[in-house]
Amino acid sequence: MRRTEQRRAAVVALYQHDVTGRPLDEIVDRNAKPFTRELVECTAAVQPRLDELIERHSVGWTLDRIAPLERNILRVALYELLDRDDVPDEVAIDEAVEAAKELCGAEAPAFINGILGSVQREAVASQ
Repeated sequence: MRRTEQRRAAVVALYQHDVTGRPLDEIVDRNAKPFTRELVECTAAVQPRLDELIERHSVGWTLDRIAPLERNILRVALYELLDRDDVPDEVAIDEAVEAAKELCGAEAPAFINGILGSVQREAVASQ
């Protein structure tokens, strides 16, 4: 299974958790690849920090106004962007935009790209 597919699986698991409130260990398939598990667990572990970034960079939008699927695409991408040195920034952003094109409405890819680009520029400026 390619990393792209594992990212989608992580997004879907986090989305299901977000919408249903069910525990992640009930949602994530026992046979999930280690990368999928890591994305789910680590993204969930730093979710408050990621959500704060999403709210700060989504001008005019509160977190609860962002569709749950888009929220979780952003969370996974931000985790990779900020906390995974082995994933280039461009890959994290591109994967999120492609996921939004595949899974979300027409406006979502540009919205996601804008937030991730803003966070990435802020992270680079603070180094």
